[in-house]
Amino acid sequence: MTDLFTLRDFLRWAVSRFNEAGLCYGHGADSAWDEALALILATLHLPHDVDRSLLDARLTQAEREQLYKLIEQRISERVPVAYLTHQAWFAGLSFYVDERVLVPRSPIAELIENQFEPWIKPDKVHAILDLCTGSGCIAIACAKAFPESTVDASDISADALAVAKINTLRHEVADQVTLYQSDLFSQLPPKKYDVIVSNPPYVDAADMAALPAEYLHEPQLGLAGGDEGLDIALKIMQNAHHYLNPNGILIVEVGNSEYALIEKFPNIPFTWLEFQRGGGGVFLLTYKQLGAIDVR
Repeated sequence: MTDLFTLRDFLRWAVSRFNEAGLCYGHGADSAWDEALALILATLHLPHDVDRSLLDARLTQAEREQLYKLIEQRISERVPVAYLTHQAWFAGLSFYVDERVLVPRSPIAELIENQFEPWIKPDKVHAILDLCTGSGCIAIACAKAFPESTVDASDISADALAVAKINTLRHEVADQVTLYQSDLFSQLPPKKYDVIVSNPPYVDAADMAALPAEYLHEPQLGLAGGDEGLDIALKIMQNAHHYLNPNGILIVEVGNSEYALIEKFPNIPFTWLEFQRGGGGVFLLTYKQLGAIDVR
């Protein structure tokens, strides 16, 4: 550490160390450079669009020691950067995260930013339900995208809801977003929604057994979706019709379990959504489509 003085010094050193260690990425960054930059900027409380001239600013002794410690911890313990900095970004918003919740990384962010168009008209969205809310990122992003709507968010985990509460207060949407401790729909009030959206646990048993070390820091309750990765998604599909308005839509992320779902229900007319920023494994079904299928 005695040879590291500037932000640029630490950035170059961290990238080299991360590459040497063979870290796994996938919690908001996809390269050693992006990972190191996210860690350093968050630790120094600098914005993502920081003026590049600051890269050559000398750091204080306390800043150098803190960065050195976190970079070493990222390598030795394989802790995702979001847990080290307690910050993750989703739909252009910053969220507090810790090991009680998954690190936000869903492509559903892009759908929310586009107000779910063209799948539903934004002026027809008045009530939204986010199932398996975790950190609350999807629910809160929906509240920001639809400021006149009500948003309900449920999770079976009281720990996750405690984090979601922090984020609703941070983003000043606690009056708009209602949190429920509920196993999917079980504890929700009788209500109809225009959009039901969910990023549920969907990792299948084989992939759970082979998770890289970074993912073992995340709550397994938020990852494991059963043998085929579909246990939670199927429960959602079985019940969503009863909670949707006639023109409503259901959006669910199932990741790599997409193929198992298609094989299991070849006659269900899933719309598999595409994303400009990458990602996949997200399907859409309408109220009418859900009412016509049997997923028991």
